[in-house]
Amino acid sequence: MKIGVTGATGQLGRIVVAKLKERILAESIVALVRTPQKAADLGVEAREFDYNKAEGLATSLQGIDALLLISGNEIGQRAPQHANVINAAKEAGIKWIVYTSLLHADKSSLSLAGEHLATEEALKASGIPYTLLRNGWYTENYTGSVQGAIAGGAFIGSAGEGKIASSARADYAEAAAVVLTSEGHQGKVYELAGDEYYTLNDLAAEISRQTGKDIPYKNLPESEYANILKSFGIPEGFAAAIASWDTSASKDDLFDAGHQLSKLIGRATTPLAKVVADALAG
Repeated sequence: MKIGVTGATGQLGRIVVAKLKERILAESIVALVRTPQKAADLGVEAREFDYNKAEGLATSLQGIDALLLISGNEIGQRAPQHANVINAAKEAGIKWIVYTSLLHADKSSLSLAGEHLATEEALKASGIPYTLLRNGWYTENYTGSVQGAIAGGAFIGSAGEGKIASSARADYAEAAAVVLTSEGHQGKVYELAGDEYYTLNDLAAEISRQTGKDIPYKNLPESEYANILKSFGIPEGFAAAIASWDTSASKDDLFDAGHQLSKLIGRATTPLAKVVADALAG
């Protein structure tokens, strides 16, 4: 079986390809990317694949049996982009699509949920067998701010005491590789999250413990947090979105206790302390 991976040069896609190569021959993997030259180091076949260019997608999918559709990174454009891919997959005779959706997409208050739900509906309507990997938050989404928190003397956010069951990006990538290379997953919806939850207070305490510095968590109103992010040079719309995601986190929208991720990968998910240590070393 030949497996295609969209967005294979992205942060998640690169790890998925590496995890797939541990399980199947490299000749069975196709990297579907906007710029094939950037995929040269992946060690697999690379084909041009741009979500926005509907007319060429089906040609790039020829000979592929299963497709991992990694959600695009252009927020607000993803539903039509993913529809382009699904339509092309139908034309090319793809036998199975695995899609990286959002944790509890059907009930989440995160602004991201709508595009994911639209894609899930398009998959159901396509008639192509599918599997939904409803990925929770990547711990790196938060630990990417560790150095800034150290420099500023506090970790800031708007998540309150919300329970965040995130996991390392590599855990989600491994789950995708497991699903793509094993039986019994078609038609399944997996709610994927870390085994242990933390609050941003807990994250700040872990940063403090590992650095030996006092880095408290400072909870802010959503609008104030958005304005501070904007002052860091983050575009206004994206700053507002990040702050709103924290507000959703305060409602436990990033929490799940089903342990489906660790069950898929056959081991415990990566602890917060490890991802913090990696961020400090990076």
